[in-house]
Amino acid sequence: MQIGIDSFAASIPDPVTGVTTSHVERMKDLLAEIELADQVGLDVFGIGEHHRREFLDAAPAVILSAAAARTSRIRLTSAVKVLSADDPVRVFQDFATLDLISQGRAEIVVGRGSFTESFPLFGLRLDDYDELFAEKLDLLLKIRANEQVRWSGHHRAPLTGQGVYPRPVQNPLPIWIGVGGTPQSFIRAGELGLPLMVAIIGGEPHRFRPLVDLYREAGRQAGHSEQQLTVGVHAIGFLGDTTRGAADDFYPGFAQTFTKIGRERGWPPATRAGFDATRGPTGAYLIGDAETVAEKILHVNKSLGGISRITFQMSVSAMPHAKVARSIEILGRDVVPLVSKALRT
Repeated sequence: MQIGIDSFAASIPDPVTGVTTSHVERMKDLLAEIELADQVGLDVFGIGEHHRREFLDAAPAVILSAAAARTSRIRLTSAVKVLSADDPVRVFQDFATLDLISQGRAEIVVGRGSFTESFPLFGLRLDDYDELFAEKLDLLLKIRANEQVRWSGHHRAPLTGQGVYPRPVQNPLPIWIGVGGTPQSFIRAGELGLPLMVAIIGGEPHRFRPLVDLYREAGRQAGHSEQQLTVGVHAIGFLGDTTRGAADDFYPGFAQTFTKIGRERGWPPATRAGFDATRGPTGAYLIGDAETVAEKILHVNKSLGGISRITFQMSVSAMPHAKVARSIEILGRDVVPLVSKALRT
């Protein structure tokens, strides 16, 4: 199982002091975190994409390319690339370039995104949300498979045999589909035979098992092999030297972020009781000391019938860089060996 980290490059106020780290310092810290993740043996680091004041990840391929020059082995991916609001030609070119810089370590996780700001920003209709994604994914996969591309659709000018360059080191360049809880998204990924990245940001992971089974069954019916039908999980997580310490450190920033999002979406405010329940033995949050988190990873793996990757989203809570670095160290140096040993026995 691969273990890694995802970040939204959040630049949000400290919930205690109210101070926001400068954007320059936040980006400097983020690149240092990716470098540390590489050093401690984590497998993958993902950068999200948002077009909001509080996130610095509007251009994930740029951040990942900077990280590629400072790392040697860790895989570098989007998490997720909002394909509906971008041009698949440019997306492929950006990540093929990243693949060249990183010498074959780039991946793309594409999705429809959980925020809507990119649609008016790039002159798109939110009503076309799903049609845009399906059409652009079709084009992206054709570009991946063919140097010269012939394609036509409703939302972009046709390609009539033009070449798309550069070509990546990896053939094919890995493309995952990132999903939330929509059954059709799981079925689409299975039918295409693409690896699946499931965002589980609340509740209990076992509730996603029927959807994961739907993905696997759709893939089998489409003739894809078990090796192609791999499942990853993106989850909120944070580590500390003690479970109580990790929870106490993470909660204030978590509550600040999710209460703000809740006001936008009609959710109730975050509470400590709800947070503690969801970081319990069967909940979705991967928060605690090394042993606690390793047990949770194994529980998620069993609940979903086996997963190939799990990534930790730590940046939804404003945390001092030193504490994030310590969390990364524990994840790489302590959790990875515990999980690897358990999976071998």
